[in-house]
Amino acid sequence: MRTIERYITRELLLPFVVVMIILIGLFVSFSVARFLTSAVTETLGTGAMFKLVGLKTIIALEVLVPIAFYVAVIYGLNRMNRDQEINVLRTVGYGDNRILYTVFIISLPIAVLSGMLSVYARPWAYAESYVMNAQAEAELNTDRFQPGRFYGSEKSNRVVFIRGKDDLTKRMEDVFHYIRTTEGREIIISREGYQRPMTAEQWPYIELQEGRIYRLGVDAIKDSVIHFEKLIYFNENDQAQNYRRKAASTRSLWDSTGPHEIAELQWRLSRPAATILLALIAVSFTRTAPRKDKTDRTFFAAALIFAVYYNLSGLAKTWVEQGVVATMPGIWWLYALLLLMVLLRLPGSGFLFPAGKQ
Repeated sequence: MRTIERYITRELLLPFVVVMIILIGLFVSFSVARFLTSAVTETLGTGAMFKLVGLKTIIALEVLVPIAFYVAVIYGLNRMNRDQEINVLRTVGYGDNRILYTVFIISLPIAVLSGMLSVYARPWAYAESYVMNAQAEAELNTDRFQPGRFYGSEKSNRVVFIRGKDDLTKRMEDVFHYIRTTEGREIIISREGYQRPMTAEQWPYIELQEGRIYRLGVDAIKDSVIHFEKLIYFNENDQAQNYRRKAASTRSLWDSTGPHEIAELQWRLSRPAATILLALIAVSFTRTAPRKDKTDRTFFAAALIFAVYYNLSGLAKTWVEQGVVATMPGIWWLYALLLLMVLLRLPGSGFLFPAGKQ
């Protein structure tokens, strides 16, 4: 039986590698196209953009790996079934449950890989990309602005002007910052400003020195002027907080009690389970008569099942974050449903690996 198991392993791992290469290529192409139209390339340069694409790809691998193996199992076993190799295996005593068991064994190292990516590689990539994104998106960013030019847009409702700057010390001279809000207008004028170093723990900020803040309300009576010697311009938002949570170490999340942190932890720990259960579900899509061409319907049904799972997984995580579902069962109810689906689709048995006839 070892020869058969090695053959099945080869028939599944080869398409797995091919599908992984295709998915990574598509993801990288899409990311490059998206970043080329954003401020990242202009602010950080092409080299940094490709580094950011690499980090985003590492983050995506925790999702791409289960998808690729899911598709590989369906494709590999359908090819064997179409060529009647599955029937030959059955005649020598290698039944459907034995095939299911072999797929389970093959999925274990891939599940470990998915778990390692989710628990260790993903937080590290988020921490690195967090700093780079922050540098590109910071509204007061010395790398983005050139002296003597106005920068602004309708989307941001801001206009920025600096008279001079020193790239080495990240120092700006004569800073003008106009902000439009629903309550009124705010104009900040400062003699100089400094961009402070960014870290994975803190969104970038600008320190403005010796200036004035003009606050112009809708009603002229509410106008005011504030003089300051030092002003910390801090621009953290919900996206930054979400980034920090995703960049946190798994160990720190383990000690957290907040629903957002618990949801993030459960998501990371669920990746190996998702890989294994999706692979076992994929086996059930290969049980068709060898000479019947049902490939299109098989892949459509498989794609539909995965689409439903993927959307439910995001919804389950959101429900835990918002307190709709308690932290226990958390997101695990979804994987209980996947396990139930596996058990219901087993060939003629309510047990996963019966010890009898194989």
